[in-house]
Amino acid sequence: MTMSLATKWSSRPVWRARTAAGWLGLAAAPTYALMAGIAAHGSPRFAICSMASGMLPIDGMASMYLLMSVFHLSPWLKLAFR
Repeated sequence: MTMSLATKWSSRPVWRARTAAGWLGLAAAPTYALMAGIAAHGSPRFAICSMASGMLPIDGMASMYLLMSVFHLSPWLKLAFR
């Protein structure tokens, strides 16, 4: 059983895995941007510092998702400059 399973996995082309990884890389940035929008829209405002409480419209999880979206922009930039 393990021998047939090993031959089954070794016979699959490598390009399928690379294509799936490429699509996942392209899906990360818009997904995180959407999650940042949802988190910014539904989150209450917590004042960390009373002087700077209204400077940024996003805080907490929304800012983390926005940063994750920016960090995952490289596949989109590679696609745009290709």
